[in-house]
Amino acid sequence: MAVNIPVWDGSSTFASGQTPLGFYDAQSDFVSDIDNVVKWCAQKLGYPVNDVELPSGSFYSCFEEAVNEYGGHVNTYNIRDNFLNLYASTASAQLTQKAVSANLQGIIELAQDYGTEAGAIGNVNVYTASIAVKNGVQVYDLTSTSSVTFEQGSPDTDSFEIRRVFHEAPPAITRFFDPFVGTGAGSQQMMDAFGWGGYSPGVSFMRMPMYADVLRIQAIEFNDQIRKSAYGFDINNKQIRLFPIPSGNETVYFNYMLTSEKGNPLKYNAESGSLISDYSTIPYGRMDYDLINEVGRNWVRRYTLELARELLGLVRSKYSSLPIPNSEITLNGSDLISNAVTKKEELITELKETLDSLSRQAQLERKQAESDAMLQQMNKIPLGIYVG
Repeated sequence: MAVNIPVWDGSSTFASGQTPLGFYDAQSDFVSDIDNVVKWCAQKLGYPVNDVELPSGSFYSCFEEAVNEYGGHVNTYNIRDNFLNLYASTASAQLTQKAVSANLQGIIELAQDYGTEAGAIGNVNVYTASIAVKNGVQVYDLTSTSSVTFEQGSPDTDSFEIRRVFHEAPPAITRFFDPFVGTGAGSQQMMDAFGWGGYSPGVSFMRMPMYADVLRIQAIEFNDQIRKSAYGFDINNKQIRLFPIPSGNETVYFNYMLTSEKGNPLKYNAESGSLISDYSTIPYGRMDYDLINEVGRNWVRRYTLELARELLGLVRSKYSSLPIPNSEITLNGSDLISNAVTKKEELITELKETLDSLSRQAQLERKQAESDAMLQQMNKIPLGIYVG
């Protein structure tokens, strides 16, 4: 039985739509390069001395796959280098073949997670509620809407976590500077504390740096918080007990978080609903072949050749031999496949090593080694001797 296997006819004329996926068919450099790459691959596979049992369309498919493979590896390494800079930011613009500046985005997000528990700036809303304290009443039910007013949530349906209980003390500024203070004995100690002696601030002023004012206000407020808080408290089973027993009517406040918000680990963007959360959500897409430099295109050509070699091996492996008059020809399909697989692995390893050497960490380590070497050389230079 005669075997009719199509062979490359010695020419290639590419037209848009002839690649399986059509990712790059509209890019001018891809269109202008593809026919030359097909010819080069065919010649490397033995044409015209040997028949190459691949039509032009098979070469087109290999070329497109090689560009995809190159772009996939480059994008993977860019994701690795830029992930911390992009984490939890909005996934909007495409980042393929674009520079991403180093920043603290990922570290800030991590700090906010811990900041929530530390009582510093976090990523969970902190609300304020107020308790109408009454004279002689020591215990208050935090779920009672008659005595407690919540900024957000309802004690009937929401659980909450109290972070701070406080009441509004007189502001520090009232004890820092009072433009209406007189010169009587009652204000003498305050005047002495500020270095004003027996003079009233209403008639005599001193020039002081602004930071001194800020430090004094902070000292007064901190002193009030530690030594003059007026109330102690104990919380048990959503009831707060104040110490000592209130002797008047006033308002006590507490900061709280809703456990439904604090316990939700998911983050989302209120506008787009899409945040960069992992490898799959970073917006890296297909590369623009026209923007790939000659170094990258050379890798693509070599990888295309190995893909074509592997495909040719698969074609020839369909038949172990072909009959000819009075004999038969043994085909080398398995050898072609084995060689192609080895060469592809070598090319991928070469590309990965190159990308590894260009990572931020590798570049910083190289700069550090260069700086250390330069310092050692400069240490060997003798100091100039001054001759008067």
